[in-house]
This record gives sequence, structure tokens and C-alpha cells, in this order.
Amino acid sequence: MPTANGHNAEDAPEGRSFLETSPESVKLTPGWEDRNLPSSELNFRGVESDVDKAILDMDPPPDRYNLVYLTFILHGIGTLMPWNMFITAKGYFVDYKLSTGYTGVESVYGDNFLAYLGFAAQVPNVVFNWLNIFIQIGGSLSSRIIGGILVEVVMFIATVVLAMLDTSTWPGGFFWITMVTVVILNMAGGIYQNTVYGMSAKLPFKYTGAVVLGSNISGTFTAVINVISLYLAPNARTSAIYYFITALFVLLACFDSFFALPLNRFYRYNEQRIQRQEEEQKSIAGAGRGRTPYGYILRKCAPQCFNVFFVFFVTLSIFPTVYSDVKKLDDNFIVSSTFFVPITCFLSFNFFAMVGNMLPGIYSFPGPRFLWIPVVLRVLFIPFFLLCNYQPRGVERLLPVLITNDWVYWFGGIFLGMTSGYYSSLAMMYCPRTVEPEYAAIAGMFGAACLITGIFCGINFSLIFPAVVAAIQF
Repeated sequence: MPTANGHNAEDAPEGRSFLETSPESVKLTPGWEDRNLPSSELNFRGVESDVDKAILDMDPPPDRYNLVYLTFILHGIGTLMPWNMFITAKGYFVDYKLSTGYTGVESVYGDNFLAYLGFAAQVPNVVFNWLNIFIQIGGSLSSRIIGGILVEVVMFIATVVLAMLDTSTWPGGFFWITMVTVVILNMAGGIYQNTVYGMSAKLPFKYTGAVVLGSNISGTFTAVINVISLYLAPNARTSAIYYFITALFVLLACFDSFFALPLNRFYRYNEQRIQRQEEEQKSIAGAGRGRTPYGYILRKCAPQCFNVFFVFFVTLSIFPTVYSDVKKLDDNFIVSSTFFVPITCFLSFNFFAMVGNMLPGIYSFPGPRFLWIPVVLRVLFIPFFLLCNYQPRGVERLLPVLITNDWVYWFGGIFLGMTSGYYSSLAMMYCPRTVEPEYAAIAGMFGAACLITGIFCGINFSLIFPAVVAAIQF
């Protein structure tokens, strides 16, 4: 609302707190003092005394229309967009750009594409996720998120250009340029993802879950776009162009929504509340004890960090490397061979991971103390998928296929996705709540770093499975 001096009532000078603006009284038009409006209508100017703060804490502003919640879902989608886009486009890279039919030569690039992709993506992601906890890489919160998104946008533009070019005469060059693109994408993505989890940890319980939900929606979204692109596009090249351009629009939406967060009263209120708690903690601790106790925070949240790590370790040991190499056995199965992997693997896993992620908002079981039990039991998914019709490229399988029903395999994949979404969401939501509120953001960043570490270790562990099915015979 405009004030008498013509300025917007929600505007504040950059770099200054919304609780510490000008010494003179600033009124809304009509003023809060005249209308006795609730705190949801406040712009927080002039709320400086302890009495005012206490009154505001008793009637905090709501998240109207769940705008902040939806914003964090969108950023959750954006954080895993690069990874999901590249793994879901496996057919484009392996069966088209790096195939013998397109290049005219035999190469090992297609046979080991997901292994190379996983290494190129997750090593920088892990390193920069952990570094971002202790070092503010890229400067302030805003510059880290904005810079990360802009780098990702540039890399996706480069990917679209590569899809447009005829690379049949230089498959090696195309492969290594793609790997460099993936490395840069995930360096930026590691900082972006870790910072978003830190931001969400400052808000109430469900907002960390919103980021996890968004990350699972990201997988479903990319799988749906992949199927639509395959169905509508006349060839693999056009399909890939449509597919990667979609990622650009999503990242630009994340970029725009970030600037809307400081304009939201609910977000501003919680940001100021955490800032007051941090200042009070520093004043109590004294000037000589103001360093962030990283060791203490990690010890407190370590059980949930393990849960986060192990959920993603088991999941990424199977998906996508093993899962996407399970071949169709029944010719009369409801899904055709063309869409078997896109639907039964990528779409099914990501959709039910998203469903599982929504369930903690309805029912949360088990609690933080016993969550490790079902998390550890998920390791049984590994032998289940190895006993399906898993046929890795370039490997002669000796291990007998014991699960020969495509429906059993499909339902096993659905259960894998649902438990992955459910338990990862619970662990990430519990993690910031194991420490004092002023340390919640750091605990959330530890959880995000363990998430990426679990992905990295799971992907690399999956590399032994071709040798396992080739060596075991009974």
C-alpha cells in the first residue's frame, strides 16, 4: 500500500532490517494504529519494542494462499532439475547421439554413459554442498541462489545448442563437452540446493518437506516431459530440444520466485524471528564464544543425517542404473517396449516418490528415534532388482532371473519410489528439529549435504552390479 509520502509500505532500503528502518513513525494507509489490523496486515515497520514483538509473536502472519510453501516446492523442483533431466534423457544420449547408427563407429561412451554421468554430476555436487556449509561460496544468500540458477540456465542453453548440432563426426568431443557441462551444472547446483535447504530450515516444519516434495516432483515432471516429447516429436533430436528447453523455463520461474520471497510478510516475519534468536544467543554466549559450533550441531543431527544418507544410498544404488536396465519379459504386458523404461522406471519411480513425500503431512511414523529401522531394511531392494531381468549393456548375465513377472517388478519399483520419498522426507524434516532453532539452518544444510553424499555413494556402488550378475551362477 502506498503511504502518504508515495512509497510502497512493504519496501525497505536494501541491506537494512525490516524491524530497523527509519526512526520516524511510518503508518499504513489506513494506518494499523487506526484500524487495529491483525499482524498479517503488518509491514513490520515500527515494530521495535519488546511489547510489540511479543504481541506480534502471539499473532504471527499466516502463509496466505501457501505462497511461500509453493515457492519452496518450486525451488525443490529446480534443485534436482539438472540431474533428473540428464538421467531421464538416457535414451537421447545412448541410443541417439552416441549410438553406432548415428556416429558410424563403435565406442564405449554409450555403454558407460550413466556411470560417467553420475561421477561427473555428483563429485562436484558433494564437494560444493559440504563446502557451502562452512564457507559462503559466492557471497551472500541472494548471490549464491541467483548465481547458481544463472549458471544452470547458461549450461542448459549450451545443451540445447549441442542437440541442434550434427555431432556424428565427433562423438568423443560431444561426450566430453557434455560431461564438462554436467560438472559445471552440479557445481552451481550444489551451492543452490544446499542454500535452499538452509533457507527452508528457518521456517516451520513443513517447509523443509516442501523442498523434498519439490525434488520428487522434479523427477516426475521430467519423466512426464520425456514421455510427451517422445510421443509428439518427429525424431530424437527435436524431442531433446523440446525437453531441455522446458528445463530453462522452470529455472527462470525459480529465479523470479526468489525475488518474491522478501515481499511476503510470513517469510519476513520468520526471517526476523530467527535473526532475533541468533542475536539473543550471541549475547548470552558472549563475544568470545560466538563461533558456530559445527561439531555440536553435527553430533545432534547425526542420526537423521545417517537416515537421509542411507535412504538415498539404497535408492541410487538401484535407480537409475540398475532400474533402467531391467528389460521387458512379457510381450503381452500392458506397456509397449518403446515406453517400458520411460513409464515403468522413470515415471513410476518419480511419481510414487512424490506421493510418498506427501504422506508425512498426513501421518508421520515412525518417530525420529526409530526411523533408522525401516531405513536400513530398504537394503533388501538391492537383491530384489538384481533378481529381476536386469540386463546391463555389454555384460553376459550368469545370475538366474528369478523374478520373471513384469507386474511384480513394476510393483517393486513403485514400492521403492514410495518408501524413498516417504522416509527421505521424514528424515529431512526431523533433521533441523534435533537442534536449537538458531542452529536449524546449519542442520538443514548438513542434511542436504548427506543427501547428496548418499546419492554419490549409491551411484558409485551401483557400478559393481554388472560384475555381480556376470560372476554369480547357481
